[in-house]
Amino acid sequence: MDKRKCLLLGDYTHPRFHPLQGVDQQISEILNDLLTVQCSENKKLMRIEHLASYDLCIAYNELWNETVSPQQTAGLLSYVSGGGGLIVLHTGASLTKRNELAQLIGGRFNGHSAYEPMNFKVLEHDITEGVEDFHLDEEPYHFELDPFTERTILLQYESEDGWLPAAWCHSYGLGRVVFLMPGHHEPSFRHPALRKLILQAATWAARIPVNN
Repeated sequence: MDKRKCLLLGDYTHPRFHPLQGVDQQISEILNDLLTVQCSENKKLMRIEHLASYDLCIAYNELWNETVSPQQTAGLLSYVSGGGGLIVLHTGASLTKRNELAQLIGGRFNGHSAYEPMNFKVLEHDITEGVEDFHLDEEPYHFELDPFTERTILLQYESEDGWLPAAWCHSYGLGRVVFLMPGHHEPSFRHPALRKLILQAATWAARIPVNN
């Protein structure tokens, strides 16, 4: 049987902070037993006619200074609401500049503190099964969470304001969405906890049977 297909979107050519180089190899390795990963910086692949053939889309888009087109926005919304799986990783939060995609992802990015050693607390869910609390040098992202999203918080990070959300998941139409804050650069993806989270997030979002 052919393996399921995953599309990983990022930026090779002009990344400001988060190049896809290196990250692409790590994610391909993490998901190797589950999915064939195609990596691209072509934002046009977010249009529904391209997305429809994938079981999972991972957004590592570096779009802080760019606008996602209405066609690409509609493509992602249609893909997920029709049953597709979406994982938004770290810099993929740049998609939330568009109101429609902020609602799809479950919150709007509104800045981050300096890169620093961080403590992460793991909360109970299929995605976090077998993952213990962990430490990782990361960028603490801040979000204005969408009040209409019935999300499940997966991870929290310790801050001066207490424990803040670092990962969550929810259903959107017939599809599933996971946001994972960790993933600042290629070394982040070598951490065993993040590798396990990505693997289990992909399993959950793409509805892959665990015993498969």
